[in-house]
Amino acid sequence: MKGQVAAIAAVLAVSVMLLVMMRGLVVTLTETRDAYYERYRLAEVFAPVARAPERLVDRLAAIPGVASAQGRVTGRALIDVAGMALPVQAQAVSLPGAGEAALNDIFLTDGRRPAPERAEEILLLESFAEAHGLRPGDSIEATMNGRRHAFRITGLALAPEFIYTTAPGEMVPDAARFGVIWMGRDALAAAYDMRGAFNEALMTLTRDARPEAVLAAADRLLAPWGGRGAYARDDLPSDIFVSEEIDGLRAVSVAVPPIFLAVVAFLTYIVIGRMVQSEREEIGLLKAFGYTGREVAGHYLKFVLVIGALGAALGCVLGIIAGRWTVDIYQQFYKFPFLVFRLDYAAFAIAVIFALLAAATGALFVLRKVFALAPAEAMRPPAPPDYSRASRIGGRAARLLDQPTRMVIRRVTRQPWRMAGAAVGIACGFALSAAMLTVMAGFVRTVDMTFDLTDRSDVSVTFTHAVGARTLHEIARLPGVQRVEGVRHVPVIFRAGRKTHQGALTALPRNPALFRALDARTAPLALPQDGVLLSRTLASILDLSAGDTLTVEVREGAQPVLRLPVAGVAETLLGAPAYMELAALNRALGEPGRVSGAHLMVDEAQAEALFADLESRPAVAGIGRKQAARDSLVEMMNQGVGMQRFVMGGIAFVIAFGIVYNAARIAFAERARDLASLRVLGFTTGEAGFVLLGELAVVTLAAIPLGALMAWYLAHAIAAGFASEIYQIPVVFDPASFGIAALVILGAALFSGWLVRRDLARADLVAALKTRD
Repeated sequence: MKGQVAAIAAVLAVSVMLLVMMRGLVVTLTETRDAYYERYRLAEVFAPVARAPERLVDRLAAIPGVASAQGRVTGRALIDVAGMALPVQAQAVSLPGAGEAALNDIFLTDGRRPAPERAEEILLLESFAEAHGLRPGDSIEATMNGRRHAFRITGLALAPEFIYTTAPGEMVPDAARFGVIWMGRDALAAAYDMRGAFNEALMTLTRDARPEAVLAAADRLLAPWGGRGAYARDDLPSDIFVSEEIDGLRAVSVAVPPIFLAVVAFLTYIVIGRMVQSEREEIGLLKAFGYTGREVAGHYLKFVLVIGALGAALGCVLGIIAGRWTVDIYQQFYKFPFLVFRLDYAAFAIAVIFALLAAATGALFVLRKVFALAPAEAMRPPAPPDYSRASRIGGRAARLLDQPTRMVIRRVTRQPWRMAGAAVGIACGFALSAAMLTVMAGFVRTVDMTFDLTDRSDVSVTFTHAVGARTLHEIARLPGVQRVEGVRHVPVIFRAGRKTHQGALTALPRNPALFRALDARTAPLALPQDGVLLSRTLASILDLSAGDTLTVEVREGAQPVLRLPVAGVAETLLGAPAYMELAALNRALGEPGRVSGAHLMVDEAQAEALFADLESRPAVAGIGRKQAARDSLVEMMNQGVGMQRFVMGGIAFVIAFGIVYNAARIAFAERARDLASLRVLGFTTGEAGFVLLGELAVVTLAAIPLGALMAWYLAHAIAAGFASEIYQIPVVFDPASFGIAALVILGAALFSGWLVRRDLARADLVAALKTRD
């Protein structure tokens, strides 16, 4: 029975592996994140402001619930990199004059900190420097606030607020296209006209603080100085990405392993049921000699527990290996100083206990019969099965089918429940593989909808502040620019009853062509003149629908409070935006003709000269190329998260193989004498194999449509579980996904059938025909 034992243990090992790996990753990411935050004193409240005097820091620290406060200077920059036509976007962050920062300190990975008296010395984000081959001692040029500066790199660093770094407006990290510059406070303040002032306040809280009250007090204090809305650490983009990943792993670790454990219970039920049936006489003899039903059942239970222990042990080892491999992938996306796979020892205990319970549960349903089996009855051959009520093959069908095919059909119709159970098990493997492939196809749909349908521009430009229409006219006249559309992003707080959400209003022209809001059928939506379009995600967060009223607290300029009707719901798959007509928003803000960015359609032949011209303009804070963002997302899907499609395909293969192989082995054991008789009567090995494996082929083919139906609902469940404010996964029917899943299942069935047919060819006909009746 080593083949059957191995098959069951393999399915069990997969379940344990997933549990150990997922729980280990949850512990690894959670503990590393928390320790990193604590060691380098990541702020709990961030309060951006246009420009506030330094003396306000003491007043912020005096707010009830605030343990400490610190002001700093931040700003956008453009870094010139050799060999790249497009300047790289970066964020500049100030460092204190001497020593470590009281809040939001850095982890120095190479070199030294900048000297306070040397304005040209900076630190660079390590991942950005490695992507461009930069080391301490090298020099770079960057544009800050419209002025070009020459800097010398003194060291490389990481920071807890930049664990997950993306270019502004993007969702996928790309170390080569976004960097962070740290430099002395005085030097950065001079570059951004912030001497004696700050444009971001950082705060930590006491244990008894009420975060909502602290945020409200900070907003009131900073409002006269252009406060843009204080927010908690939970709303820090980097923390959102990491926390969403941890929550997703935790959900998978709870939802997926039970599927495999149910399959294990089913397999052990079939195997032990066959063993008890074939060893009735031995059971009767043991009970006749005085062994109790409990002792005999304990023998079989120990056998099952050995299988469970083997599977659990193998799964624990594979879980450690898979966890360490996955951590290496995470290290590519999350900028931790180190990320070492941490074992969750509770997961080992839980995995082993549930593995043994799953194996024992399937056996216990069979072992109940051992207690009720009397010695005299057990020592008699079992009564032949009653097939009198089984469906029969009609006369015409019988004439059309050959004898081996009729034998296959009779076998299937005479044991419908066993065949149905095997079909359900195989369908589970198919459903898991097809559902994951469907989810990955949904990612492809996200890419296509975002970069082909919603955003049809080539380049996006971000300004340092809201500028007038004259700037757009100047850009439109630049060589290589074919079309320009203005856009304005305004930071706001959305309120609907007790529900709030910190985000931004995206204001577009009434009928935009380069960046559009789409409905569920991907048709463009016209922006209303007196209302707002909410993305489906934001509408769900705020529990709003068309016709409801939304309160919008603007965190820019005069900071008015707007009450806007919800005109409709737009379909977006990245982020949770809200759209408004550009002229209407400018009227509400009292700032006509203002934009904070632009979408451009450009001539690629003149793109390099265009980028150089844009970089030289003081009002330009960032330049982004759509194709680069798309390539980053596709690369992540193929090399990072996308690797799961192959993992899940392998898991589906293991499930299908375990079920099909056990079913084939049991059928071979039950029909060994019948198959030997067929061989003696003149049937060839191929014909006898057809009789044996034909029923398995029927079961496998019947499982595919059932698995397809299960996959459709499972894909929706997985997509809903992974959906977040960051991204949503559409579930779209992709024939290729179901086709690949079917090939995986058929491959597992063919491999199992080949193993059993090999045993059939090697069978000893004389031994198989012997009987003790």
